Amino acid sequence: MSLKRAFERRYGSFFEIVSTAWENRDRLPYAWRILNQGVCDGCALGTAGMKDWTIPGIHLCWIRLNLLRLNTMPPFEPEILSDVSQMVRLKEKDLRKLGRLPAPMVRRNGDAGFRRIDWDEAISIGAERLAQTDPHRIGFYVVSRGTLNESYYAIQKAARALGTNNVDNSARICHAPSSVALKQMIGYGATTCSYTDLFDTDLIVLIGSDAANNQPVFMKYLEQAKKKGAKVAVINPYREPGLDRYWVPSSVKSALLGTKIGDFFFGIRVGGDIAFMTGALKSLIESDLIDQGFIQSRTQGWEEIRASISSTPWEEIERGAGCSRSEIEQFAEVYGRAEKAILVWSMGVTMHSHGTDNVRSIVNLGLSRGMVGRPGCGLMPIRGHSGVQGGAEMGAVPNGLPGAISLNERAHLEALWGFDIPSEPGLFVADMVDAAHNGDLDVLYCAGGNLTSVLPDPGHCRRAIGNIPLRIHHDIVLNPQMLVDPSDTVLLLPATARYETYGTETSTERRVIFSPEVSGPRVIEAREEWRAVCAMVSKARPEIAKALAFSSPAEIMAEIAQAAPMYDGIQHLSKAGDQFQWGGPMLCERDFFGRADGRARFVVISMPQSEARPGMLRLTTRRGKQFNSMVFKDRDSTAGADRNSILMNEQDMMSKGIEQGDLVKVSNEQGALRLAVRASEIQPGQVMAFWPEANALIARGERDPECGIPAYRDCWVTIERDDL
Repeated sequence: MSLKRAFERRYGSFFEIVSTAWENRDRLPYAWRILNQGVCDGCALGTAGMKDWTIPGIHLCWIRLNLLRLNTMPPFEPEILSDVSQMVRLKEKDLRKLGRLPAPMVRRNGDAGFRRIDWDEAISIGAERLAQTDPHRIGFYVVSRGTLNESYYAIQKAARALGTNNVDNSARICHAPSSVALKQMIGYGATTCSYTDLFDTDLIVLIGSDAANNQPVFMKYLEQAKKKGAKVAVINPYREPGLDRYWVPSSVKSALLGTKIGDFFFGIRVGGDIAFMTGALKSLIESDLIDQGFIQSRTQGWEEIRASISSTPWEEIERGAGCSRSEIEQFAEVYGRAEKAILVWSMGVTMHSHGTDNVRSIVNLGLSRGMVGRPGCGLMPIRGHSGVQGGAEMGAVPNGLPGAISLNERAHLEALWGFDIPSEPGLFVADMVDAAHNGDLDVLYCAGGNLTSVLPDPGHCRRAIGNIPLRIHHDIVLNPQMLVDPSDTVLLLPATARYETYGTETSTERRVIFSPEVSGPRVIEAREEWRAVCAMVSKARPEIAKALAFSSPAEIMAEIAQAAPMYDGIQHLSKAGDQFQWGGPMLCERDFFGRADGRARFVVISMPQSEARPGMLRLTTRRGKQFNSMVFKDRDSTAGADRNSILMNEQDMMSKGIEQGDLVKVSNEQGALRLAVRASEIQPGQVMAFWPEANALIARGERDPECGIPAYRDCWVTIERDDL
């Protein structure tokens, strides 16, 4: 490891603190109150203030520090948007630094830029168009960054009041396969255990997870689990440096010497998860390491999956997994001998065209040894944003409703709300963009987000966005999506930041946490997203206005308790520190799963067939110093690579005559990028580039058929030297 990289990894967190203090120097007292009083708006671990409910001590990560300025920065002057011809060249992070959106603004087709308007005019523009538009041609999209449960709930309710299920959220793009598979197999679309179970387990298995980059606080939990004797196994195409050794800044010993995290590393090919899990289960069966008592008393479908796996040849498994039988058997031995284990996965598992089946294969593995419903055991899809878990549970999805129920179970909500709910599923956000491209979407309301960065094929997305007659962008700061020329009308609406209002969020471990308002300076004309949406829909459809007449987040919380029984108790949260964990610390205990028959269900899965393509390498993507598509730094200190890099195995570099630092053209039928090569510990035949830049190489039509998530982590590319 170079001195530069060693310095970055060991002391980078301390420099983040200094950098954050300098960036917020104009409002330091307010910044301190946010950190000390507010519930973290970063990853979904649920830190309240600088402490949590898992371990004592101070927890403060670089994600939250980098998000802090979004809450403290003053607004820009509206006049800077009077002509946007030069601003369209700015990157997202440069637009973000201009300041907060100051007031409602409008731009019509042919205008050079935006002009300031008042809220009454903004609401009228939106309401008039909504009243004239077929509900099936209207879409709502809610970003998960800092979004509170109350906004999710009210926005999806307003969409249904209009008569459409076209409502989606950015969290679903990340973890929808987890929710779908878990709901089907165990009856709950959430983690089955608590973070504290990490300290009472023998083995923690991290699958397709880059927790060191995306959930920094979780790394302190792993450090503590290691101290208590837990072993950590990592399954990934790339040997994540942060999962080899990590420096926990709040632990003196770890900050000085680092903590060895991974005890075992199992390198698989991109897309090899199902084959690896199939092989592991096959080995467990052959070694008689399954839990027959658990399987017989608490599950169904075992004989079918046993027969399927037993008939699958090892040669096919090795080819699909990209590793040897002996490596898979080693993992099966480690897992099979552990009395307690927790299986943790993230977007390296879900962001595939077969992401739901990937998750099913993990759940099958967990059920085979009864690693559910008892202390120190669990299935944990670790969430990346504070608004992820709550998004689906509040019903901000096109195929589900509050309480994580299906559209077929809508009678209870129709009685509560007083209007009919459409029975047909709505459009996923990628489908909304395709509809816009085809001229079939007339209104798009974006509560945050930048679809032109988030979705594959950015050019297609920009053209589609520009084709929508009315776009409403309700956000804290500017982003490039807002500056796409209008087909007819674009509204910009200033949103309140997380700490300018109150409400709740739901953490990875199902903890519903009260997020208090924090006193400080305000953008006077900023409004909560739910207020704007409810006002527009109420004006467009006066006959249902009463159903949307919320006056405060507290009123929404009270209704959530009725709409989603699992959230009963949310109505009593009212001050900092208030929280409860729906379902309790552990799901699926006392011989009961959340399915109708009370049993978990094994599911037979076919391994995806994908033959190697001569001369091509398999591309996956990673995130660096960023939060979703919001890039904070041009260098990923964990990987020791700049964002214009492509990570390659040295064996592949040699075969192509490429050396460290060479510029190469990375291309496929979708697009091309010019990147610098960096030698890395990634499996042969696989390469890795940074997202969202790599969206230029990802086909927009490759999606999981069950939940519409794009295949961000698996495509084929050609790499050749670029000497120009």
